[in-house]
Amino acid sequence: MTLERASGLAAVLMLATAFLAGCACSSPSAEPAKGNAPMRLTSTQFAEGATLPATSAKTQGNRSPALAWEDRPSQTLSYVLVCVDRAPIARNWVHWLVVDIPPGMTTLPDGASLNSMPDTARELKNGFGELGWGGPQPPAGSGVHTYEITVYALDVATLDVGEDADLDAVLEAMEGHVLATGT
Repeated sequence: MTLERASGLAAVLMLATAFLAGCACSSPSAEPAKGNAPMRLTSTQFAEGATLPATSAKTQGNRSPALAWEDRPSQTLSYVLVCVDRAPIARNWVHWLVVDIPPGMTTLPDGASLNSMPDTARELKNGFGELGWGGPQPPAGSGVHTYEITVYALDVATLDVGEDADLDAVLEAMEGHVLATGT
């Protein structure tokens, strides 16, 4: 299976599930405060340009991937985690939207969604209308999909959004509170 690197995105993670025509990973936009270095987001399950574990696909386990981040600003009071499909056909389909991750948490294990999330973290609805991780399930023949996974370090402990907030509401609530991002 061939994967293509999306041009113009500095830290695009390219992912593909074994049964799909192709999937790739990369970040919704929210501007970090000036002067802070970018954070680093990694996974023990896949590397940039590698294959996403089949168990992360919607129809093959639907397990959220293991993630870790580092280089957070010292003023960080919480994190937001977002995974969005940026393929034109997907129209910014949200696969994962998590707010209020505590500042001491810098890793999420494989399958953490709805199972082993920190008490303060709130998983919001994905594009499927379900809470938590909603793995890739692009339409057959739709080509390579670019998934952007981004962690945002915020200067607030609790993001002012309701349980039914969508990505636009979360991005709006984060305005002026983003210290750094990692993709």
